[in-house]
This record gives sequence, structure tokens and C-alpha cells, in this order.
Amino acid sequence: MEPTAARPSRRPDRVAKLPPRERILDAAEELFQSEGIRRVGVQAIAERAETTKMAIYRHFETKDALVAEWLRIVAADYQAAFDRAEAEHPGRPREQILGLARFIAEGLPALSHRGCPFINSLAELPDRDHPARQVIEEHKARQTRRLAGMCAEAGLPDPDQVAAEITFVLEGAQVSTQNGSIDRAGERLLRIVEGIVDRPDASRNR
Repeated sequence: MEPTAARPSRRPDRVAKLPPRERILDAAEELFQSEGIRRVGVQAIAERAETTKMAIYRHFETKDALVAEWLRIVAADYQAAFDRAEAEHPGRPREQILGLARFIAEGLPALSHRGCPFINSLAELPDRDHPARQVIEEHKARQTRRLAGMCAEAGLPDPDQVAAEITFVLEGAQVSTQNGSIDRAGERLLRIVEGIVDRPDASRNR
């Protein structure tokens, strides 16, 4: 999902008010999402940000470092979704899990236009040592650990297995939305996750 997809319509007015580093990141996000990481050069980012290549390199040592920082910000948005789910449903792990599923479901419409930034980036970054790929892998591992923790608190049997099932559903819904193969993906996603956490044989603490 793309939590940063919703953007004000008057982009030039908004960008002009941003500090230089944030303006560069904003321009990079727009271009990486619309054209892809490999196709976008530093000069194009500089022009989009209304700055210079030299200014970009003052803030980011390399283009790879800029890509990694952009994905670090996207990952932080996802982690914030976990924080919100826990804050909105304290002591109710089942509702926390469903809150996360709802967060993903509500972001699916944006994916049909731009796609998931993580999925898109992984496809362009085959080198496992690339700093941006490492950001994605670390984020995904942390996300899975947090989800497994919620499953354990909910009293679901074999929480690691259940977390894997839910992860497959969440990620599969994003890919299916991106390629247009499944209609009503958000609705179906929520129904499947509810079925997983509400299995008749699962004892849990609500």
C-alpha cells in the first residue's frame, strides 16, 4: 500500500514552502513512483525539486542513499499504522489486527494507479546489498514480528504461522490490485483476515 499517495492538488504552492531536503525527497517520491527508480536521474530530481544536483549531493551522498531514505520514510508510515492500531484498540489484539488489515484495504485504490513502492522497488533492485533493498527487508521483518506479537496476544495458536497467513493475504491483495486481477480486493481482504482470526478452534483473549 502507499500511505503517502494522497497529495494536495496545488503541488507547486506546497513544494515551495518545504525545506530543501524535504523538497528533494518529495520530488524523488513523485518521480520514483511515476517513472521508476532506474529511469529517474539526479538531474531530473533536481529540476523537479527546483534545485541543483550539487544541492542534492549535499544532503544525500549518492542517488542510492536518496532512494533508501525515501523508502525509510514510506516504511515509517507503515510502522505508524501499527502504532495507531495499538493506540486505538488498547488490550484488544484482534481489533488491532483488523485495524491493520483495514489500513491496507483503504490504501488499495492508490495501488491501482502507482503500485506498491516496496514491490516496485524490489523489482528494480536485484542486488541484495543495495541499501534501499536492505531498508525494505528490515522493514518487512519488523512488520512480521509485530504482527506475530499481536497474534500471540490474541491467543491464536501458532502465532508465527497465523502472521504468515495474514501477511500472504495482505501482500497478495496489494499485488492483485496492482495487476487488476481481483475486484473488490479491499472487501475480500477484510473478510479473509476476519476468517483467519475468528477460526472456531482458536482460543484467544479479546
